[in-house]
Amino acid sequence: MSAATPEPPWTVNSAQGGTLLPWGELWRAREIVWFFTLRDLRVRYKQAVIGVTWVVLQPAITVLVFTLVFDRLADVDSQGLPYPVFALAGLLGWAYLSQVISRGSEVLVANTSLITKVYFPRLTAPLAALGPPLVDLLVGLVLLAVISFAYGVHPGPTLLLLPVWLVLLALTAFGPLCFLAALNVRFRDIRQIVPTALQALLFLSPIAYSSASLDGAARYLYALNPVVGAVETGRFVLAGAPWPGVVVGISGAVALVLAVAGVAYFQRAARTFADVI
Repeated sequence: MSAATPEPPWTVNSAQGGTLLPWGELWRAREIVWFFTLRDLRVRYKQAVIGVTWVVLQPAITVLVFTLVFDRLADVDSQGLPYPVFALAGLLGWAYLSQVISRGSEVLVANTSLITKVYFPRLTAPLAALGPPLVDLLVGLVLLAVISFAYGVHPGPTLLLLPVWLVLLALTAFGPLCFLAALNVRFRDIRQIVPTALQALLFLSPIAYSSASLDGAARYLYALNPVVGAVETGRFVLAGAPWPGVVVGISGAVALVLAVAGVAYFQRAARTFADVI
């Protein structure tokens, strides 16, 4: 009688320890990031009635309101730019950030069945959330080009810094995204808090006005808002507004600290996602 064939060892699908960013594991899981990105795009536009048209209408209507309120009534300094160009150049960066944070905060809860049944690098989910809003941003850039041409504002050499600005946008969004996505697994109240917080942050950030309206210590304190650097840099790159100076460094540093802290918290919390989701 032959000996019984030994059974293969068990493989446990659990989060692995290691570095803050497991580069090798994320690279091997790059197809998962692509899958999440394409699926989100299909869901958003599959049965949309006006589709991309709304992507154009939403910022256009917002800029119109800002022009009536902040330009006509409040006479806000637009740094030498036509106010619609000034406002839209700031609004595009904000729209990307708000979409990444609001939709990305739901990315784990929306994939409960995958989280509980299959192991994959959990960080791929928030990473994938950075991609789909780029489509709306691209459409917004076309709208900005049309409005800029209509007002006689032509892009300069600063447009070459567009990739740098996009990296800054992603960095600024990624920290809050990781925190909120992880917290939303345990506390479902997050989905109620995020829209209100983003609405408040819209007016606390230099979208309809410039941070240059503040002087001295107040301006540096204001720059602790990481959105300030991303928005002001976008205005400089896209519309040729004056370089915002040291506020970009302060905001960028805060964004980097938040990104590192957000990833660290996410990685630690990922060990229990399958248990509590």
